[in-house]
Amino acid sequence: MALVLVVQGSGAALAQDAAKEFSAGETEAFQKMVREYLLQNPEIIVEALQTYEQRQQLAETERQREALIAERSNLNEDPLSPVLGNPEGDVTVVEFFDYRCPYCRRAAEVLQELVAEDPNVRLVMKEYPILSQESVEAARAALAAAKQDKYESFHFTLMETGGSMSEAEVMAVAQATGLDVERLQRDMQLPEIEEALRRNYALAETVGITGTPAMVIGTALVPGVVSLERLKELVAEARAQAS
Repeated sequence: MALVLVVQGSGAALAQDAAKEFSAGETEAFQKMVREYLLQNPEIIVEALQTYEQRQQLAETERQREALIAERSNLNEDPLSPVLGNPEGDVTVVEFFDYRCPYCRRAAEVLQELVAEDPNVRLVMKEYPILSQESVEAARAALAAAKQDKYESFHFTLMETGGSMSEAEVMAVAQATGLDVERLQRDMQLPEIEEALRRNYALAETVGITGTPAMVIGTALVPGVVSLERLKELVAEARAQAS
């Protein structure tokens, strides 16, 4: 109803503009005619709203594309973001994720399959803990694990384990993956760990990421979990654009 009133209100505003040269009686008649026409032809209102929404979507898509291009260096080359797959790969896939997100666990499986099948994919990991404080601590632990060259094994084991990501669960995974737990706990407090998370939050806001998982492949922003086949298509498109 509110949307209809907006459209009707716009029609009334146009009628008022046109009525400036009319007499009072002519103005009232004209406004009544516009109202009756809209009521008798409501499909015009629906069509106008659909056109407006399409234009808004196109504008947002273009804004995101421009943001992805402008932030390409921060997305692909931030030294504080761990890189998996082939560091010299010709296509970069950037993933924003949260360890407590069940959809991220599914996405992790698909990304593992992608990297295993395509040796030229470079996978940039953006820790983006937005669900809870436990998510934040798990992200800190993962980034600290990189200090011991065990980010990949820790990351995927943590994803496979799931759970609430309590400190005990995270440290158990750390021990199981061969990490020095005492060093890990110290490294979790390093300023660069906090800086990495701060950069990821800011970057996600800039490019329009609001949930997890989300991937950036070339100039495409891909929210949610997608199939391996769709990921392959997106990688192929990015590869073709770069050639």
